[in-house]
Amino acid sequence: MDDRAREERLIVETGVEKRIADMLEPVLEDIGFKLVRVNLSGQNGLTLQIMAERFDGTMTVEDCEEVSKAVSPVLDVEDPIDRAYHLEISSPGIDRPMVRKSDFYRWKGHLLKCETSVLIGERKRFRGRIVEADNDGFTLLRDGVAYGEPSEVTIPFSALSDAKLILTDELIREALRADKLAKEKAANENDEDNGVEDTEEN
Repeated sequence: MDDRAREERLIVETGVEKRIADMLEPVLEDIGFKLVRVNLSGQNGLTLQIMAERFDGTMTVEDCEEVSKAVSPVLDVEDPIDRAYHLEISSPGIDRPMVRKSDFYRWKGHLLKCETSVLIGERKRFRGRIVEADNDGFTLLRDGVAYGEPSEVTIPFSALSDAKLILTDELIREALRADKLAKEKAANENDEDNGVEDTEEN
């Protein structure tokens, strides 16, 4: 699948947050970013947090500034929030929210905690390692399973209401490695665009 192909989010906002997300998602995609989450909180009076990342999963401080410059005029014109607020642009972080199917493929093997909108095997909250993911859902090898409970559970994407990676040393190593590879790839593409070729000196 093309990195830039539009992939719908599984977990979306409601109310004012949904209006803001619908308004900003195309703006972000136009400049090479995908929306992860919009969150309005009472922090600092009122804070509007826009969580985003590049199509390759990276997000630098400069990227946050670029996103801020792109979304601020739209928010000023549309004025979706009826009182003063602080705008905060952030990356998803290492213990990221999982909002697209590709997140589950990408972070297979890592620990996750999630909630469902319906009961699955008498519960709605799960924690475990992602062992499989397909187009319909994902399978967790559960942590701390009570006696007699199955160790694996398959959760349909349609039942998911919230999901987030759990911070582990393994996850930090993997995230840093992925970030380094993405930056190297971007640097190589820039060199090619600028007509710079690697040359060896004898």
